[in-house]
Parts: sequence; structure tokens; C-alpha cells
Amino acid sequence: MFELIEILTIGFAVGLSGALVPGPMLFATIDSSMKNGWTSGPKMVLGHAMLEFVICILIVLGMPSLVFEKEISIISLIGGAVLILFGISTIKNARKAALSKGGETNSVSASPVTAGFITSVSNPYFWVWWFAAGSAFVLKGLEISLLAAGLFIFGHWIADLSWFSIVSASFSKGKALMSSKTYEIVLLSCGVFLIFFGSGFALGVLI
Repeated sequence: MFELIEILTIGFAVGLSGALVPGPMLFATIDSSMKNGWTSGPKMVLGHAMLEFVICILIVLGMPSLVFEKEISIISLIGGAVLILFGISTIKNARKAALSKGGETNSVSASPVTAGFITSVSNPYFWVWWFAAGSAFVLKGLEISLLAAGLFIFGHWIADLSWFSIVSASFSKGKALMSSKTYEIVLLSCGVFLIFFGSGFALGVLI
């Protein structure tokens, strides 16, 4: 019983340490929250968790050993391009969103679940972490039991859900206190950071 509690705690701690690091999903969450409300955070995590669930199945099947430097480079290039396009879309629609204060746009935040999935799948660091450190934790849990491995993943998801829900609630409430200009600047900043991460991934600078 103690081992199960320990691995759940480890899953939460590891998940929180990763969630707190600024990345594409964070800025997409901020962008989406200001346009679509506090539920954007949980929805972003849902899209993120859907991908992680598939990865965990691949880990159990032994797939991490098939991911090499070449595959990571391809993910970096394609994923970087996707993030750059998302960033450009966010910047392009920032003024329109600011004027309508949450009006529907064609930016990354239009579908939070999809955005959570895409900002994760396009992030090469996400793949490197899961097929290196993440797989080690899951496999260590499997040495105890399938339940233990499941608790590690559950703890990881609870950490993601907690952090991104706080971020989403904070920015969705803060929107009402912002002027249209400030609102636009925040959205433009999110777009710039998405382009920054995308360029860094594509050029191999951030991975």
C-alpha cells in the first residue's frame, strides 16, 4: 500500500515539475483561456492526456526502443513548423479578439482539446521525456503492478490538471480587468512565444 501511495506522489511531483516549465502548451492555454473561459485549461489537459495515454500503451509494448535521433529530428522540424503557424494565427487574430473581447477566432484556442493535443505532439521535448524518463517511471511501476504504473500516470495527470486549471481560471478572470490594448498585447505575446518555441524546435536549438 505504501508503495502505491509513493508512486502516486512521485507521479504528481514529476508531472508538476514538467507542467511548471513554460512551454507551447502554457501559452496556448493562456490564449485559449482569455477567449474561451476557464474550461480551456481542463480541455487542454484532456487533449494532452489523450496523447500520453497512447504513449503509455506504446511504452508497455516496448516501442520507446524504436524512437531514435532521426525520428526526433523529424518531429522537431514538423512540430516546429506547426507551432510557428499557430503563433502566426494567434498574432493575426489578436486585434480582432481584443476588440470583441473573446469573440470567436481561427486561432489555436478555437478548440482547446485539439490545441492541447497538437501543442504536445508537436513538442519534441515531450517525446524525448516520455521515451526516456517517462518510460522508466512507467516500467518501474509495472515491476510492482499494473495498478502502480496506472497510479504514476494518474498522479501525472492530476498535476497537469491542477496547474493548467489554475492558469486558465486566473487568465479568464483577469481578462475582465484588462483594457483592450492590454488584452491584445497578452495575445500577441502568446503568439510570439509560440513562434519562438516553434523556431527553436525546428532549428534544434531547444532540443
